[in-house]
Order: sequence, then structure tokens, then C-alpha cells
Amino acid sequence: MRRFFVQPEQITGNKVMITGSEVRHLSKVLRLKDGEEVVVLNGLGDAFLVELTTVNEEVVRGLIKEQLALASEAPLEVTLVQSVLKGEKMDWVIQKATELGVSRIIPLESERTVVRLNGAKAEERRKRWGKIAQEAVKQCGRVLAPEVAPVQSWEEVLSHFQQDDLVLLPWEEEKNQGLQDALRQNRSGRVFFFVGPEGGFSPREAEMAIEAGAQPVSLGPRILRAETAALAVLSIILYQLGDLGTKPFKCP
Repeated sequence: MRRFFVQPEQITGNKVMITGSEVRHLSKVLRLKDGEEVVVLNGLGDAFLVELTTVNEEVVRGLIKEQLALASEAPLEVTLVQSVLKGEKMDWVIQKATELGVSRIIPLESERTVVRLNGAKAEERRKRWGKIAQEAVKQCGRVLAPEVAPVQSWEEVLSHFQQDDLVLLPWEEEKNQGLQDALRQNRSGRVFFFVGPEGGFSPREAEMAIEAGAQPVSLGPRILRAETAALAVLSIILYQLGDLGTKPFKCP
């Protein structure tokens, strides 16, 4: 069933109003009509089955028939700290990480980052990435879009960590600890993991992260591209500690 995002204030009692770009997609692209049903998401984790009552080019209105119990979010909060990548690679990582179940994505400006974003350009790119994540949510059946944070420096990112967090730094220079070893540590906190740019992290950056509590880990004998590493690590984390690979939940 088709899914659409609204702001929480667009739901009043059992009435829903859909505006903006979603209206054109609903009325012009999908050509949905009065009486048809859709799923509406409020961005807070709630999902509603809605019967459309008014569909035109300016606004779409509907009535909530029931609130849905959709168990589609990972039970583990995982943050991907991704160095900004060139071209469409960053878009692709955000889309696929959203599908897998990432909770938050922090774009990082590292020493070897090729694309430099600041000011209005950085905010414009963040909004684009947020939209990509939101579209991926609708496609994969999630109810929450991951937060896409503004582009941050190393100092800003390192300030996010708390005592119980498991912070992982996949690094090709690490020879002693593998990712699997680090994940065997039972921690109840959040998980952060870093992925470098095309040229990898510098030794100085790795040292900064380790001093802040990050654990360097090896991903094995092969060197992965940045976009491959992001999705490989996320998949392994959610398989080992989350819900990837489990039986699907059945909604009542």
C-alpha cells in the first residue's frame, strides 16, 4: 500500500491533510481517487490507515480508519558517520543505509574528503539527502526516516559519544581486532561507526577517534570501497546485534 509523509500538525483527530510535493505524486503520478486507502506516516513513528475523501491538485484530505502497529524499525540505534563522498555515491549510501535500518547519518568532512560543502550549499545538500532517506523509507516499509545531520567536523562528531556507546573505526591499518571481535562485547548503548572517504582516514584522524573512545577494527583481508564498506559494516552490525536476518514480525 502506498505510503505518504505528513507533519504531525497535519493530523487533527481522525482527519488528515496532505500537502506539498506528496499531493502531486498522489494525484498526478499515482492517480489515486476518493475512497482509496493509503498509509500515512507522521515522522514520529506512527502509521495510520487512511481513506481518501478529497483528492485534487492542491490538497488531499482523508479520514483515519485505524492506527497500524508496524514493527519495522531496528531495535538498535546505529549511527553511520560517513565522510562525504563524490558524485552520486553519497546519495546511494544514504538510500541503501536507510533501507537496511540505520538510525542516523552524520556526514563528516575529513582531511581527504574531495567534496567540500559549507554554508548554503551544505544545507541544500543535507535537505536533498533527507529527501532521499524519506523516499527510501516509503519504499522499504519503515515508519521513521533516519536523521541526516548537517555536515560536521571531527571535533563535532567526537563530541556526540557517551560512555556506553560502542564506537567502531574500520581501518585498514588495524591488524589485531576484527569487527566480529568488537561486536562480541555486550553493550547496552548506541553504536556508531565511521567510514572514510575515497582515500581513507589519515593516521592523525584515526588517532583522534581512538583517543575519543573509538575501537579500530579490521574488515578482513580485502580493502573495500567507501560505499561498499558503509553497507557491509551496517549489515553486519544489524545482523549481529539488531533484527537483520530475523523472522518478520506479524502485525495484529
